[in-house]
Amino acid sequence: MEARSETRDGFGDSLLGRLPGWALAAGALALIAAALVALALAGGDALPERSGPPVEELAVERTVLEPNRIELSLRNTGPDAVEIGQAFVNDAYVDFETSANRIGRLGSETIALAYPWQEGQPYVVSLVTSTGVVIEHEIAAAVETPAADGDFFGLMALLGTYVGIIPVVLGMLLLPAMRRFSHRWVRVLLALTVGLLGFLALDGALEGLELANGSGGAFGGAELVFLGAGLAFLALTGLDRYLEARRGRAAAAGSRGFQLALMVAIGIGLHNLGEGLAIGSAYAVGELALGAFLVIGFAIHNTTEGIAIVAPLTRERPAPARLLGLGMIAGAPAIAGALVGASIDNAELSAFLLGIGVGAIVQVIVQIAPALRDSAGRVLDAANAAAIAAGALALYLTGLLVTI
Repeated sequence: MEARSETRDGFGDSLLGRLPGWALAAGALALIAAALVALALAGGDALPERSGPPVEELAVERTVLEPNRIELSLRNTGPDAVEIGQAFVNDAYVDFETSANRIGRLGSETIALAYPWQEGQPYVVSLVTSTGVVIEHEIAAAVETPAADGDFFGLMALLGTYVGIIPVVLGMLLLPAMRRFSHRWVRVLLALTVGLLGFLALDGALEGLELANGSGGAFGGAELVFLGAGLAFLALTGLDRYLEARRGRAAAAGSRGFQLALMVAIGIGLHNLGEGLAIGSAYAVGELALGAFLVIGFAIHNTTEGIAIVAPLTRERPAPARLLGLGMIAGAPAIAGALVGASIDNAELSAFLLGIGVGAIVQVIVQIAPALRDSAGRVLDAANAAAIAAGALALYLTGLLVTI
């Protein structure tokens, strides 16, 4: 009997040994999927029903104001389905239209309220569910939502150009003067860049967390910021390794500086994407004061970003087309961000994109850090510490000129 058992075990092992790895993985995944389906079907019936009243939660993801009409995009963030029974605006009963009153878990629905709102006035929208739960949404100041027409897209593109592309390119004009710096001052300039980028990362993280905390939380809150940061950090690390391998194979001497400048431009570009989101969102709700002060404030603030991009290029002479390309990579995302922020206005998406910008900037800082070492191998000597502090302080002070 023992010999027969050994023969069977040996046959099974040899059969499994002949199967390719992908087949074994597919079989294991199929078993896991079947077990999970069975657990979902049978497990729910085996457990007792929850006691107590239903838990009803609705998050307002977007508000659209049109003449005599308030439109809310709702998402069910609770465990139970929600059925809307009545709607009130400032305690006044209003008629509403919706394709389906009942919203399932994580489901979304749009409800349109017939109400003659007045521009600039505050309103509180109260939605009463079929079980009597009241869900409120506050509109601080009613402003008609801009229509997504050609004029709107043109204005967003112009704003993105003013606050993104032009300031960055202006900052890059300092490159000829920076080429005359000694090696020591180049290190200090790179340290200044680290200070600038560090402040951008902190600013983006705080703004992303604030947006995440104010979101409905259906797809996560603060986790979205950290998820975006982690994904961006890993993606840019992989891109850097790929570019490094290509540089090694091509033996392109001296291209490391341009590669680092490219990483800086990508990191700043992703941050400017988040900056554009804030601009677009503020414009959509009437909180953006368009005018010379806005343009000058962003120009002064973002010119420092152009300096950060060209800092690694003080020992190289890239073609003007390449420099212009770096400026576009860093500045143009502000246009896309403004368009998304004004037309979508989703707090969770904005938090995720801001997190991506944070992760990208942190990865760039990690790349720049080795270039700060002096002859003794120190990264943070007195000059570098002062330069990092000066970079952060410069962005803080110029940021005071920008009000969104």
